[in-house]
Amino acid sequence: MDAQLQSTAASLCPKFATALCLAPQEAWMAYNDALEASPLLVKSITASVILGAADVAGQALESRYANNSDDDTVVQSNSESASSGIDLARTARFAFFGLVLQAPWNHFYYLFLDGALPPTAEPFTPTTGIKVVIDQFVQAPIFTVLIFGFLGFLEGKSLDAIKQQLGDDYADTMVANWKLWVPATVVNIAFVPPILRVLYLNCVFFFWSIFLSIKLNGSTAGEEEASP
Repeated sequence: MDAQLQSTAASLCPKFATALCLAPQEAWMAYNDALEASPLLVKSITASVILGAADVAGQALESRYANNSDDDTVVQSNSESASSGIDLARTARFAFFGLVLQAPWNHFYYLFLDGALPPTAEPFTPTTGIKVVIDQFVQAPIFTVLIFGFLGFLEGKSLDAIKQQLGDDYADTMVANWKLWVPATVVNIAFVPPILRVLYLNCVFFFWSIFLSIKLNGSTAGEEEASP
Protein backbone atom coordinates (compact mmCIF):
# COMPACT_ATOMS: atom_id res chain seq x y z
CA MET A 1 0.00 0.00 0.00
CA ASP A 2 2.83 2.41 0.91
CA ALA A 3 4.61 1.62 -2.34
CA GLN A 4 1.41 2.33 -4.28
CA LEU A 5 0.99 5.69 -2.53
CA GLN A 6 4.59 6.63 -3.25
CA SER A 7 4.17 5.68 -6.88
CA THR A 8 0.99 7.77 -7.15
CA ALA A 9 2.63 10.77 -5.48
CA ALA A 10 5.65 10.50 -7.76
CA SER A 11 3.43 10.54 -10.81
CA LEU A 12 1.41 13.51 -9.58
CA CYS A 13 4.40 15.79 -8.96
CA PRO A 14 5.58 16.20 -12.54
CA LYS A 15 2.01 16.24 -13.76
CA PHE A 16 0.90 19.21 -11.71
CA ALA A 17 4.35 20.79 -11.11
CA THR A 18 3.18 22.74 -8.10
CA ALA A 19 5.23 24.24 -5.30
CA LEU A 20 3.69 21.70 -2.92
CA CYS A 21 5.55 18.95 -4.78
CA LEU A 22 8.91 20.70 -4.51
CA ALA A 23 11.43 20.39 -1.73
CA PRO A 24 12.11 23.71 0.03
CA GLN A 25 15.42 24.16 -1.79
CA GLU A 26 13.83 23.42 -5.17
CA ALA A 27 10.94 25.79 -4.40
CA TRP A 28 13.40 28.54 -3.45
CA MET A 29 15.36 27.98 -6.68
CA ALA A 30 12.14 28.07 -8.70
CA TYR A 31 11.12 31.31 -6.98
CA ASN A 32 14.50 32.88 -7.74
CA ASP A 33 14.28 31.78 -11.38
CA ALA A 34 10.84 33.40 -11.63
CA LEU A 35 12.16 36.50 -9.89
CA GLU A 36 14.97 36.82 -12.40
CA ALA A 37 12.59 36.31 -15.34
CA SER A 38 9.74 38.58 -14.18
CA PRO A 39 10.92 40.59 -11.17
CA LEU A 40 8.10 43.12 -10.96
CA LEU A 41 5.33 40.55 -11.43
CA VAL A 42 6.78 38.11 -8.89
CA LYS A 43 7.41 40.85 -6.33
CA SER A 44 3.87 42.18 -6.78
CA ILE A 45 2.19 38.81 -6.39
CA THR A 46 4.34 38.01 -3.35
CA ALA A 47 3.45 41.34 -1.74
CA SER A 48 -0.24 40.80 -2.44
CA VAL A 49 -0.25 37.42 -0.72
CA ILE A 50 1.80 38.60 2.27
CA LEU A 51 -0.19 41.79 2.86
CA GLY A 52 -3.49 39.99 2.49
CA ALA A 53 -2.33 37.45 5.07
CA ALA A 54 -1.18 40.27 7.34
CA ASP A 55 -4.63 41.83 7.33
CA VAL A 56 -6.21 38.48 8.20
CA ALA A 57 -3.78 38.24 11.13
CA GLY A 58 -4.67 41.79 12.15
CA GLN A 59 -8.38 41.00 12.09
CA ALA A 60 -7.77 37.88 14.18
CA LEU A 61 -5.93 39.96 16.78
CA GLU A 62 -8.73 42.54 16.83
CA SER A 63 -11.32 39.80 17.28
CA ARG A 64 -9.34 38.22 20.10
CA TYR A 65 -8.98 41.58 21.83
CA ALA A 66 -12.71 42.23 21.48
CA ASN A 67 -13.60 38.83 22.92
CA ASN A 68 -11.22 39.21 25.87
CA SER A 69 -11.98 42.83 26.68
CA ASP A 70 -13.54 43.67 30.02
CA ASP A 71 -15.10 46.79 28.53
CA ASP A 72 -18.68 45.94 27.61
CA THR A 73 -18.83 48.87 25.22
CA VAL A 74 -15.83 47.64 23.27
CA VAL A 75 -17.24 44.13 23.16
CA GLN A 76 -20.57 45.36 21.93
CA SER A 77 -19.06 47.59 19.23
CA ASN A 78 -16.94 44.73 17.91
CA SER A 79 -19.44 41.90 18.29
CA GLU A 80 -20.79 42.13 14.78
CA SER A 81 -17.37 42.08 13.11
CA ALA A 82 -16.11 39.34 15.42
CA SER A 83 -19.12 37.12 14.81
CA SER A 84 -19.17 37.67 11.06
CA GLY A 85 -15.60 36.38 10.62
CA ILE A 86 -13.04 37.86 8.28
CA ASP A 87 -13.87 41.08 6.45
CA LEU A 88 -12.90 39.90 2.97
CA ALA A 89 -13.28 43.36 1.43
CA ARG A 90 -10.76 44.77 3.89
CA THR A 91 -8.34 41.91 3.20
CA ALA A 92 -8.77 42.43 -0.54
CA ARG A 93 -7.88 46.12 -0.14
CA PHE A 94 -4.60 45.26 1.55
CA ALA A 95 -3.82 42.55 -1.02
CA PHE A 96 -4.56 45.00 -3.83
CA PHE A 97 -2.37 47.60 -2.14
CA GLY A 98 0.53 45.13 -2.12
CA LEU A 99 -0.07 44.21 -5.74
CA VAL A 100 -0.31 47.63 -7.34
CA LEU A 101 1.47 50.03 -4.96
CA GLN A 102 3.75 48.55 -2.30
CA ALA A 103 5.74 46.16 -4.48
CA PRO A 104 5.95 48.34 -7.62
CA TRP A 105 6.89 51.40 -5.55
CA ASN A 106 9.73 49.57 -3.80
CA HIS A 107 10.85 47.81 -6.98
CA PHE A 108 11.42 51.05 -8.85
CA TYR A 109 12.56 52.95 -5.76
CA TYR A 110 15.40 50.51 -5.10
CA LEU A 111 16.37 50.46 -8.76
CA PHE A 112 16.71 54.25 -8.54
CA LEU A 113 18.46 54.22 -5.17
CA ASP A 114 20.98 51.53 -6.14
CA GLY A 115 21.54 53.25 -9.47
CA ALA A 116 22.30 56.57 -7.79
CA LEU A 117 24.30 55.00 -4.93
CA PRO A 118 25.58 51.57 -6.03
CA PRO A 119 25.82 48.84 -3.37
CA THR A 120 29.20 48.51 -1.67
CA ALA A 121 31.18 45.35 -1.00
CA GLU A 122 31.44 46.14 2.70
CA PRO A 123 28.13 46.23 4.61
CA PHE A 124 28.77 49.28 6.80
CA THR A 125 30.00 52.24 4.77
CA PRO A 126 29.05 55.92 4.43
CA THR A 127 27.01 54.90 1.39
CA THR A 128 24.96 52.52 3.54
CA GLY A 129 24.30 55.26 6.07
CA ILE A 130 23.28 57.77 3.40
CA LYS A 131 20.89 55.26 1.82
CA VAL A 132 19.28 54.47 5.18
CA VAL A 133 18.76 58.19 5.86
CA ILE A 134 17.23 58.72 2.40
CA ASP A 135 15.02 55.67 2.80
CA GLN A 136 13.66 56.47 6.24
CA PHE A 137 13.60 60.25 6.32
CA VAL A 138 12.71 61.06 2.71
CA GLN A 139 11.08 58.02 1.11
CA ALA A 140 9.22 56.62 4.15
CA PRO A 141 7.31 59.82 5.05
CA ILE A 142 6.16 60.20 1.44
CA PHE A 143 5.18 56.56 1.08
CA THR A 144 3.26 56.60 4.36
CA VAL A 145 1.12 59.48 3.07
CA LEU A 146 0.47 57.40 -0.07
CA ILE A 147 -0.58 54.44 2.08
CA PHE A 148 -3.12 56.53 3.98
CA GLY A 149 -4.45 58.04 0.76
CA PHE A 150 -4.54 54.81 -1.26
CA LEU A 151 -6.28 52.68 1.37
CA GLY A 152 -8.60 55.54 2.29
CA PHE A 153 -9.59 55.91 -1.35
CA LEU A 154 -10.29 52.17 -1.62
CA GLU A 155 -12.50 52.42 1.47
CA GLY A 156 -14.49 55.20 -0.19
CA LYS A 157 -13.34 57.95 2.15
CA SER A 158 -13.53 61.57 1.12
CA LEU A 159 -10.41 63.68 0.75
CA ASP A 160 -11.34 65.56 3.93
CA ALA A 161 -11.67 62.26 5.83
CA ILE A 162 -8.25 61.13 4.60
CA LYS A 163 -6.73 64.46 5.67
CA GLN A 164 -8.38 64.08 9.07
CA GLN A 165 -6.95 60.59 9.49
CA LEU A 166 -3.50 61.86 8.52
CA GLY A 167 -3.83 64.57 11.13
CA ASP A 168 -4.89 62.07 13.78
CA ASP A 169 -2.56 59.14 13.03
CA TYR A 170 0.34 60.19 10.81
CA ALA A 171 2.75 61.30 13.56
CA ASP A 172 2.22 58.16 15.67
CA THR A 173 2.54 55.98 12.59
CA MET A 174 5.86 57.54 11.61
CA VAL A 175 7.30 57.09 15.11
CA ALA A 176 6.29 53.42 15.04
CA ASN A 177 7.65 53.18 11.50
CA TRP A 178 11.12 54.35 12.54
CA LYS A 179 11.23 51.98 15.51
CA LEU A 180 10.77 49.02 13.16
CA TRP A 181 12.09 50.17 9.81
CA VAL A 182 15.34 51.96 10.68
CA PRO A 183 17.04 48.74 11.90
CA ALA A 184 15.24 46.69 9.25
CA THR A 185 16.48 49.03 6.52
CA VAL A 186 20.04 48.87 7.83
CA VAL A 187 19.92 45.08 7.49
CA ASN A 188 18.29 45.32 4.06
CA ILE A 189 20.80 47.72 2.55
CA ALA A 190 23.87 46.29 4.28
CA PHE A 191 23.31 42.56 3.81
CA VAL A 192 20.43 41.66 1.45
CA PRO A 193 21.22 41.16 -2.26
CA PRO A 194 19.46 43.80 -4.41
CA ILE A 195 17.29 41.23 -6.19
CA LEU A 196 15.88 40.03 -2.84
CA ARG A 197 15.38 43.40 -1.17
CA VAL A 198 11.68 43.70 -1.97
CA LEU A 199 11.09 40.12 -0.77
CA TYR A 200 12.81 41.01 2.50
CA LEU A 201 10.70 44.15 2.72
CA ASN A 202 7.56 42.10 2.13
CA CYS A 203 8.44 39.78 5.02
CA VAL A 204 9.00 42.69 7.41
CA PHE A 205 5.95 44.41 5.93
CA PHE A 206 3.84 41.46 7.09
CA PHE A 207 4.24 42.66 10.68
CA TRP A 208 4.04 46.33 9.72
CA SER A 209 0.82 45.69 7.82
CA ILE A 210 -0.73 44.13 10.91
CA PHE A 211 -0.04 47.41 12.71
CA LEU A 212 -1.37 49.46 9.79
CA SER A 213 -4.47 47.30 9.46
CA ILE A 214 -5.36 47.75 13.12
CA LYS A 215 -4.33 51.43 13.20
CA LEU A 216 -6.19 52.55 10.09
CA ASN A 217 -9.31 50.47 10.65
CA GLY A 218 -9.37 51.34 14.35
CA SER A 219 -9.52 55.00 13.36
CA THR A 220 -12.33 54.26 10.94
CA ALA A 221 -14.32 52.47 13.64
CA GLY A 222 -13.85 55.41 15.97
CA GLU A 223 -15.07 57.86 13.34
CA GLU A 224 -18.16 55.75 12.70
CA GLU A 225 -18.99 55.59 16.42
CA ALA A 226 -18.52 59.35 16.77
CA SER A 227 -20.72 60.19 13.80
CA PRO A 228 -24.42 60.81 14.57
